[in-house]
Amino acid sequence: MSEAAPLRRIAHLDMDAFFVSVEWLRYPQLKGLPVVVGGGRSTEAQVLERLNREYPERRWARRDMGEIPLDFFQRLGSYAGRGVVATASYAARQFGVGSAMGLMAAARRCPQAIMLPADFEEYRRCSRAFKNVILEIAPVMEDRGIDEVFIDFTHVPGGQREGGRVLARLIQKTIMERTGLSCSIGVAPNKLLAKMASEFEKPAGISVLWEHELQQRIWPLPCRAINGLGPKTAARLQQAGIETIGQLAACTLPWLVEQFGRSYGAWLHDAAWGRDDRPLTTHREPKSMSRETTFARDLHAVRDKAELGAIFTRICEQVASDLQRKGYVGREVGVKLRYADFHIVTRAHLGDEYVQDARRIRALAGQCLKRVDLSQPLRLLGVRVGALRRVGDVATEPPQEAALPLFDGAQ
Repeated sequence: MSEAAPLRRIAHLDMDAFFVSVEWLRYPQLKGLPVVVGGGRSTEAQVLERLNREYPERRWARRDMGEIPLDFFQRLGSYAGRGVVATASYAARQFGVGSAMGLMAAARRCPQAIMLPADFEEYRRCSRAFKNVILEIAPVMEDRGIDEVFIDFTHVPGGQREGGRVLARLIQKTIMERTGLSCSIGVAPNKLLAKMASEFEKPAGISVLWEHELQQRIWPLPCRAINGLGPKTAARLQQAGIETIGQLAACTLPWLVEQFGRSYGAWLHDAAWGRDDRPLTTHREPKSMSRETTFARDLHAVRDKAELGAIFTRICEQVASDLQRKGYVGREVGVKLRYADFHIVTRAHLGDEYVQDARRIRALAGQCLKRVDLSQPLRLLGVRVGALRRVGDVATEPPQEAALPLFDGAQ
């Protein structure tokens, strides 16, 4: 008699307040305090330079970060600008501060919070470190970004014990020992339910969800708890008196299809009933790479031509650096602008030429700028390169050395 196939057990691992947690490794004196990451970027070298300038009585080094006095750190209440919160500590979240919130709005809610500039180089290093720990233990992993992954526990030793809790505990413990970072893990029959389960006991929690617990643990949740169900759909459901996943599950499939179309309506029905047969994607080629920046003040293409030109060049250089570091070229170059009234426009150029050189990207992005209205003040500028291919799969054109105007398209 053949053995029964093991139950499918999928885990979603989400790092706890990841950027803040990485900063706590450097600044343990900030643990437990309201902390917000956002408003700019910095490196450890820049912090040390400022320390040695403001506290010249000693020579500061990397090992001294934990001794920096609290007065050195900027308070959120003193911030003035247009930045957004990248991550907030759980102490800050108790005041209603959350990711993607404007820093000025966050300052009104928690002015005493300490604000730290982002150090993405260090966050990426720590991201690689915790993912390497996971791969040593459970080799089937889907990378979902800098701070979260899906893991297939089904055939991994310990992956079936206590529904996956034993393996989750091992991964959580090993990540903490190797990196000093905490994470929360949800284990369920599929990706959809695992992602919801990982939110149940944050921070540093482990939640195991079984199919028979759907009605008890999933149906009371708001519809927005379903990953992929956006605010517009939630608003339409709410207008129909549907606020919880249980109420969504009570809707008939024909009604959902009538309201939301065949594909999306069927997906809503399956999601409400916890059905999701998507496999883990262990390798995903990026479709595009982009960089953008929000200005500290509105900039005008004519009056602030030199400043905009410098920002435009830097963004193109950053995109080019990302492409070169990851080994890609692209033949679609586009721009994104947000005007002072928050209206967004995008333009793109798709050609036969594959590029990864900053000057060529800038030239093509400049052509896109000529197709947008530059008479209005701007608050954001972004550049994107899409239609990517791996270097070596295509031949790239040599960079053109023609002189470029300060800000292409400005009259």
